[in-house]
Amino acid sequence: MAEFPKKITDDPYGAAILVRRLVMEQGLVYWRRYLTAFALMAVAAGASAAATYVLGQVINKAYVEKSIPGIVVLSGVTVLLLFVKGVTTYGYAVILSKISNAILANNQRQLFAKLMNESVGFFSERHSSEFLARLTAGAKSITDILNMLINAIGRDLVTLIAMIGVMVLQDPWMSLLGLLVVPPAMLVLRKLVKRIKGLAYNQFTGTADILETMQESLQGIRTVKAFTLEDTMRARIDENIAVVERNANKMARVSNRSNPLMEMLGGFAVAGCLMYAGYSVVALDATPGQFFSFMIAFLMATEPAKRLARLNIDLNSQLVGARMLLEVVDSPASEQPDDDKPALKLSQAKIELRDVSFAYRDNEPVLNRMSFTAEPGKVTALVGPSGGGKSTVLALLLRFYEATAGDILIDGQSISKVSRRSLREQAAYVGQDVYLFRDSIRANIAFGRPGATEAEIIDAAKAACAHDFIMSFPLGYDTPVGEHGTQLSGGQRQRIAVARALIRNAPIILLDEATAALDSESERQVQEAIEHLCQNRTTIVIAHRLHTIMNADAILVVEAGEIVERGRHDDLLRRGGRYASFFRLQQRDMGPVVIPLAATS
Repeated sequence: MAEFPKKITDDPYGAAILVRRLVMEQGLVYWRRYLTAFALMAVAAGASAAATYVLGQVINKAYVEKSIPGIVVLSGVTVLLLFVKGVTTYGYAVILSKISNAILANNQRQLFAKLMNESVGFFSERHSSEFLARLTAGAKSITDILNMLINAIGRDLVTLIAMIGVMVLQDPWMSLLGLLVVPPAMLVLRKLVKRIKGLAYNQFTGTADILETMQESLQGIRTVKAFTLEDTMRARIDENIAVVERNANKMARVSNRSNPLMEMLGGFAVAGCLMYAGYSVVALDATPGQFFSFMIAFLMATEPAKRLARLNIDLNSQLVGARMLLEVVDSPASEQPDDDKPALKLSQAKIELRDVSFAYRDNEPVLNRMSFTAEPGKVTALVGPSGGGKSTVLALLLRFYEATAGDILIDGQSISKVSRRSLREQAAYVGQDVYLFRDSIRANIAFGRPGATEAEIIDAAKAACAHDFIMSFPLGYDTPVGEHGTQLSGGQRQRIAVARALIRNAPIILLDEATAALDSESERQVQEAIEHLCQNRTTIVIAHRLHTIMNADAILVVEAGEIVERGRHDDLLRRGGRYASFFRLQQRDMGPVVIPLAATS
């Protein structure tokens, strides 16, 4: 999780400013619906107050006037008023739920859209579980805050005012006695708010830690099983859960600490009112209906009064989640939209790197003034030891990162001066770690070019040597691949990725060790598919297995961010330099594997 300042109420995310922002930016969008909900709340509060008043009159009809017709009529009026309250309560509850669902959906869309405008580097510094927590808890917190405010104003405050009106109407002095408990209650609640903020922040980060451990354990279940890490991961998540549990218990103690005091103060108020009301009935000839009506109104006013008193505590606990979401939404996008830039226009797809330098971290250069040309329609191979900067070249070509110095040109156009979308639409990428979406085989191939026809999907699969194994499945192209494609073998996943690249029909092909993790048979099939893919296209391929690029038009040996050798396979072997050393080493290592297989065939 990213670190945040300890004082989480600093501007621009202070409680008052954040609440105002949520109301202005998200609440006012639905002001017509809120106005309707307010009207229904007012009717419900009025019906409750009227029913309370009428109940007092029923008591008088029964005990003072002894009027049966009066009792029947007023009882009917009470039923009608309570029915009106029920209908209007249902109405505003449904309206508020619809508003909440719309706001929740909009915030989730907004956060996801923002994340899609972030660079690869942005995600490499964070864990994906953090964004899951922000997406779920943060978006829900915003709807909860707005609901709290609306209910506090439209339901609780209006109901409280209506009940106080009934109380004052029955006995002004007794009403004043009931309100004496408010000032001390406010003083106590104010002290609890600061503690709640810190606990709410810890609760959010703790929940994100649980998601992180859960996600890593499930995604890496093969590694967990292979290395018998079940107990280790169980201990880790147990600790995460224990931290959240302890924090939740603290929050429960703090947030509910006001309840005993509120109940005690309410008890004093009720006792005082009962004594005064009883004295009024006995000694001052007040009617029992007046006493009954006042007490019902007073008791019905206590619940909205408690909710209003706790509003500051509940708001501050939810504001932390809202802040977590808005911090991401508000931050400048690390990959600013640049669709206003001219589109990349290709004629030959000639790629040139001119003195390109790059570093992921300061003072740790990865590329050092690298220059080379990938000729159009030909295969250029990058080879060399791990960590030399080969994959970084592809990342810069796709503008996952921006070069810190030098320039990259395609057909004479600097890629930094054209839109990313037009650049990426002209390239097809196949990596060593193929990512397949949890969908069907058909959908995963079609992701290469949305809107592709069934015939185009099948043609791409055939060219990628994937059609036969696809049709061997009972569901054919509708076969689900599972999460990350785990229901397919490594070779099958690679060929699906090649088919996805083929259907894109891009003039530039970027291959990052696409066969490095495959067995010999799968490698042969994928290599055949790649040959179809690279025909008449400008191709840059990264390879550790040198026998896969022996026929490349140009081979560049990359070490420490620089090109130390370049040429064709035969020329480089004759020179006896770094490439020849790598090749001989691989041939020697492969010898014990290849010879026995040949002998047994």
